Amino acid sequence: MAKAKTVYVCQSCGANSPKWIGRCPSCNEWNTYSEEVIIASAKSPALTSNYATGNTPILLNDIKEHGQKRIPTTCQEFDRVLGGGLVPGSVILIGGEPGIGKSTLLLQIAQNFQGKILYVSGEESAEQIKMRANRLGYTQNNVYFLAEILTEAILIQSKQLLPDLIIIDSIQTLRTEFLDSSPGTVTQIRESATQLLHFAKENQIPVVLVGHITKDGSLAGPKILEHVVDTVLQFEGDNHFMYRILRSSKNRFGSTSEIGIFEMIQSGLREVANPSEFLLSEHHENYSGISTCATIEGVRPFLIEVQALVSSAVYGTPQRTSTGFDTKRLNLLLAVLEKRIGFRLSSKDVFLNIAGGLKVADTAIDLAVICAILSSDVDRPIPKGTCFAGEVGLSGEIRPTGRLEQRIAEASKLGYKRIFVPQQKNSTSKTFGIEVVGVQKVEQVFAKLFN
Repeated sequence: MAKAKTVYVCQSCGANSPKWIGRCPSCNEWNTYSEEVIIASAKSPALTSNYATGNTPILLNDIKEHGQKRIPTTCQEFDRVLGGGLVPGSVILIGGEPGIGKSTLLLQIAQNFQGKILYVSGEESAEQIKMRANRLGYTQNNVYFLAEILTEAILIQSKQLLPDLIIIDSIQTLRTEFLDSSPGTVTQIRESATQLLHFAKENQIPVVLVGHITKDGSLAGPKILEHVVDTVLQFEGDNHFMYRILRSSKNRFGSTSEIGIFEMIQSGLREVANPSEFLLSEHHENYSGISTCATIEGVRPFLIEVQALVSSAVYGTPQRTSTGFDTKRLNLLLAVLEKRIGFRLSSKDVFLNIAGGLKVADTAIDLAVICAILSSDVDRPIPKGTCFAGEVGLSGEIRPTGRLEQRIAEASKLGYKRIFVPQQKNSTSKTFGIEVVGVQKVEQVFAKLFN
């Protein structure tokens, strides 16, 4: 006879306790423990016994690779973030704000995918999915739809169909019959994800899971969900703007520095092959406080626009605010300007913004940040056609930047006439058709910009 066991589980971190606790000792969150009933039946086999394969240890050198290593999805931006396509047997978790376009992205991938796809939805009906597919111009005959929230039923249908790709929308709506709790709880998410993981590895079928996020922007559910999956993708953007950025925070089969950029249009998501086309704006007249930098994300170079605003502090303590750029590094660069260059900014507010909603950690944009700040401070615009690429050291020197030739080539391709870079022994201006200005100190840049 089945025995019921009651435990209290933290909905924030997944810690459990035999009794209710006001504050979780693991994550220090308040009022996150909820009661869950776990049914343990002697007749029902344990979850792990269902996947006992009887495998024996084997030498790593004796393992033979066979079959296709990666499966392309025909969506180049999605494949780029994954590292070249889907890996058979991998589990991918994609999260993002409600309405950001997660389901739209996956449905577009499904309609261009070469192979059978099982699309499982616990949030939408078949009619709603069909309506969205018609809006996206779906004409293929390769997608099988299943409206189901029971994990065991999904696995049964998957074994019968044996698709080439499984899409689950979303993991928070699934529940397993081994637990007597509502969908979306920590234990339900953990057990459902574990069963899907074992199925994917056994059958070499890639599985894509859609995940909800919490109010602070992190993925909902236990942290173990991010540990068990192979890849964690974040779909970012603002619902009021048309551009979306897909980035990876974990990838066992590729780089985490790649990003994919999409534009939301009436017929769905359009891939943006050239990111500079939306990261740079067209200015009909020069404005102070705006500079352009050549940066690199993964293997892709592109230009971004840095905007700065310097004004007199209204309150006693000056404000230091940045969007898309590390605030601590902004304070570091301001200290360099104060100590090494002699600009007095301690009594002024400094606001910094990376245009396009992009978050950049590349230190090569330091020079562009400093030039934008000083341009706003002296209220003199930077000449048109000028670009920057260089890291600024604590002594005010311009430090060498990696993959500099790619940055110069990107600036030249987009029509820029001059780029300030760290001093080099060999000039590359003849190769790329752009004036390469080598500088060693920050003050040299100001002298050449503003005479």
